[in-house]
Amino acid sequence: MVFYTGDKHGREERLMRYIRVHDLTKEDVIVILGDAGFNYSGYERKNSNDRIVKETLCRTGVTIFSIHGNHEMRPETLPYYHEKEWSGGIVYAEDEYPNVIFAKDGEIYDLDGHKAIAIGGAYSVDKYYRLERGYRWFEDEQPSATVKAHVEDVLTSLDWTIDTVITHTCPARYIPTEAFLPMVDQSTVDNSTEEWLDEIESRLHYKHWLCGHWHINKRIDKLRFLMDDLITLDNI
Repeated sequence: MVFYTGDKHGREERLMRYIRVHDLTKEDVIVILGDAGFNYSGYERKNSNDRIVKETLCRTGVTIFSIHGNHEMRPETLPYYHEKEWSGGIVYAEDEYPNVIFAKDGEIYDLDGHKAIAIGGAYSVDKYYRLERGYRWFEDEQPSATVKAHVEDVLTSLDWTIDTVITHTCPARYIPTEAFLPMVDQSTVDNSTEEWLDEIESRLHYKHWLCGHWHINKRIDKLRFLMDDLITLDNI
């Protein structure tokens, strides 16, 4: 089966708990809707939590399929990733951890018979906090103009009809204001990715939209925010 969950930020114990409780096997897939936290250290991975997390998850045999978030490096920028085909689309994979894979923006995947398009990235509201303290921030965290054009071309080829949309953040109209951090001045936040997703949502015919990023569990219309929940499309 295919299960969906939200941001994990490198905390593999949450995923291991899901795997134990639900008795998951190599036949199962967990989709992380961004900020998996597996590529935060990038080139320094040999002495990092990234390596430990990937090794732990790889031993379970369960396929961990993640969208790119805003608290990790894009896999395509790292030399140890290569492209391969998986479930009808192209993913980024590592030889060392073959069942810990990342989506490529704009690819269409067959997930339990549902056609899903993957779109990663978002703005980091903690950008300046991280920079001031020497923590890592990634300039390419949001989708580029090239990525946006590619996504729109793919959707055009599908006559703007898809079963499922899996993204890191949400369309602007669904931004959960109750999840705003009180210490963040919202006038400084770049919502361009959410605004672009809003344009997509207004044109698209879809059944389900799943996203993470906001650290809440919430359902509104056909959209589901996920953080701690683990769901299948059958129990959405």
